[in-house]
Amino acid sequence: MAEQILHITNGNVLTDYLRELDFTDDILTWQEMLCEGPTIPAIDSKAFFKLRVKFLKESYDIEVNSNELQAELSKLNHTDKYSEINLWFEYDLFCHINLIGVINLLHQKEIDKPLYLICSGRVDGEKNLKGLGELSPVQIKSHYKDKVLLTQDDIDLCIALWRTYCGTDHNILKPYIVRPSSFKYMTNCLKAHLKRFPHQKSGLSVLEDNILRLVRDNHINSYHHLLGYSLNYQGYYGFGDTQMKRIIDKLSIFFDASEDKIKLNRKGHEALLRQHNFAAELDNNIQYGGVKRLEYQFSVDQNKLIKTVANVN
Repeated sequence: MAEQILHITNGNVLTDYLRELDFTDDILTWQEMLCEGPTIPAIDSKAFFKLRVKFLKESYDIEVNSNELQAELSKLNHTDKYSEINLWFEYDLFCHINLIGVINLLHQKEIDKPLYLICSGRVDGEKNLKGLGELSPVQIKSHYKDKVLLTQDDIDLCIALWRTYCGTDHNILKPYIVRPSSFKYMTNCLKAHLKRFPHQKSGLSVLEDNILRLVRDNHINSYHHLLGYSLNYQGYYGFGDTQMKRIIDKLSIFFDASEDKIKLNRKGHEALLRQHNFAAELDNNIQYGGVKRLEYQFSVDQNKLIKTVANVN
């Protein structure tokens, strides 16, 4: 009997693309956003599922189709027939935390198969980082040909990162920033994650600060226009429309909007000058794994997270 392969993709867009390119093996489509909301270490548990369903409904009004999800995940209940598992995830934080989660799920289900990573990012001859869905058919096939076999050290790294992400002290992630691995974008993603917490002086994350700079430095004629700019110039975050809209809505206190232009108001300029800490006013206390955003601030001077005054013991 011919050996079979399981592909785990980062979403429906890529799954459809691979089907168009005649990938005929089984595909499990991963549809989560573990970079936001509460998580616990035990992914393969009813408690984890209940936690995520509640978060997605309350924060984004997303109704999880339980039957569809369980049908998709059930593909991991019959892995004896597979000779290998291919993980298709991109260079950004959104994908990397999902990737860490998937590898931990496989570990928790005691699935012992060769794991290969197909990761997009820098592409020869291209100026910008590329998502998998942005690659040409030739580039996709080239990436697949050059897939990377993950070592036990790589898997152990993901297990440690997931445990830490689900914990209450994300400074423990810092030593892993310089740890060599097969994940060549992991360093950038971990740095980006720590800078999602409010800056000690302005109370804005790096991404929020960047959005204000986009408004200051460009003619932005609508919130839809700003959304496009923010998606295109977000660096290593990889957020989608839904996540970015939520961030922009929170930032509206810094904007004056007319029929044909959005510009910074006085608060916006003060935030960029770091003359005042706006963390409390922004009131964005979304949870990242085991930590709520407002429990910590990022200190540039110390290059680490420090507890906000209200949370210091």
